[in-house]
Amino acid sequence: MGGHKSKQKECSDCDQTQYGKFIDLAINMKSFTYINACSIEEAVTLLGERKPDALPIAGGTDLIVQMKRGLIAPKVLVDISGIEKLHGIRNDEQGLYIGSMVTHAEIAASPVVQISIPAVSAASASVGAPQTRNLGTLGGSLASCMPSMDAAPCLLALEAVARLTGKNGERVIPIEQFFLGPRRSALAKDELLLGIMIPAKNLTEACSFEKFGRRKALTLALVNAAASVKLDKKTGKFEYARLSLGAVAPTPIRARETEIFLMQKAANEKTIGQAARLAAEEAKPINDFRASADYRRALIKVLVKRVLTDAASKASNG
Repeated sequence: MGGHKSKQKECSDCDQTQYGKFIDLAINMKSFTYINACSIEEAVTLLGERKPDALPIAGGTDLIVQMKRGLIAPKVLVDISGIEKLHGIRNDEQGLYIGSMVTHAEIAASPVVQISIPAVSAASASVGAPQTRNLGTLGGSLASCMPSMDAAPCLLALEAVARLTGKNGERVIPIEQFFLGPRRSALAKDELLLGIMIPAKNLTEACSFEKFGRRKALTLALVNAAASVKLDKKTGKFEYARLSLGAVAPTPIRARETEIFLMQKAANEKTIGQAARLAAEEAKPINDFRASADYRRALIKVLVKRVLTDAASKASNG
């Protein structure tokens, strides 16, 4: 999309209103107004003033597709991609923080992420095509609330938290509470996702991610899975394991019954095989044009075995 792009802190250059220049655009769809936000506060104000007809846009890899298909028809798009405070990756005493405007390609290539939690890097590297990874953002992926999103399983397994902000101030919620249903997030109409934080205590855990699609690349997940575990070094048993699944329920889920089963069990092939069967029973996959529910259950068993075996191996090797 073309149009005026004002730099941060230079909103006076936008000559029509304090919020930036309004641009009427049409891309084989209903016309809408585009506004380039220069700050988080401005974006929140714009979304609040124009709710429920306004939506934020960044990479647009999902939003524009929905608009072209006529699934949504916002009257106003608020561009938040240039807001500096929504970018950046840092690792400090609190944990690993990833801003909502960080792209999948940036996460995959980040030395900080690769060193701190390589499974998150692997999940980002598995997203779509290079063009999608270069444009698509973590925040956009999470806000889409698609059950098959690749970003969710690792974040669930690592108990990440989401930072949100709106007219009533900032709030922090567990990432599990962010996903309400297909295309439904916990974001209010006047809220933005600032970023996610993986707590520092969980960065020492062994984590593994697996994805299975109809192709080896450029594909949506038929099933994806992640596991984060800690082993008792003396006994070799699971102190705990957190297991998450995608594309097997209306939202990405934690397999909590399976997690309970694994506690204080030996991290061996028999235990992991039993856990894989439990996880398949715990999930609620559907039949659709991409795969049957039975096929997805079979995939769950395979992927759960892989992520638990890999995570346990990493944990035992320190």
